[in-house]
Amino acid sequence: MKVAIIKYNAGNIQSVDYALKRLGVEASVTADQEEIRAADRVIFPGVGEASTTMAYLREHHLDKLIVDLKQPVLGICLGLQLMCRHSEENNVKCLGIFEETVKKFVLQPDILPSMKIPHMGWNTITNLKSDLFDSSIEGQHCYFVHSFYATTGEDTAALCSYPTPFSAALQKNNFYAVQFHPEKSGIVGAKILENFLRLKI
Repeated sequence: MKVAIIKYNAGNIQSVDYALKRLGVEASVTADQEEIRAADRVIFPGVGEASTTMAYLREHHLDKLIVDLKQPVLGICLGLQLMCRHSEENNVKCLGIFEETVKKFVLQPDILPSMKIPHMGWNTITNLKSDLFDSSIEGQHCYFVHSFYATTGEDTAALCSYPTPFSAALQKNNFYAVQFHPEKSGIVGAKILENFLRLKI
């Protein structure tokens, strides 16, 4: 199986590569469009800022490439947000794969006095609706680090709350995305990555 990790101006790419190596998968970290198109699975990870990253993707024609991919694609963290329609982070139009929008967390001391931004640490994922997950993952903890979140909607494949409910995962056709970091989520995250690699589309 050929797995491509899209290389662009975002952090966290190497940790995803290491997580795949732990599963016995040698991925290619690449920005080569033909190599990405030829891969059996594509991973679109990222940590960074939405508007500068979208500008980079457009400049290097990776925006059109990602949208046109037909094989299973997995967005992680910033990757999920960029696959949405729009982000409040510097008011940028994103890839539009998912209909959901990305909003900034707002402190809610009356509901969650201990709330801090970014949302950082372990939180549960529920209401799983994707073959990216199996029944053993319902209610399990995954690791999050983010200040912006995707709203819930028809593409929502998992929920999390902080304290506002948001999309912990999204799915539409061959496109999958998670807001948490599976590569940092221990056994649960490894299982999710394995499920992605085993998808039949």
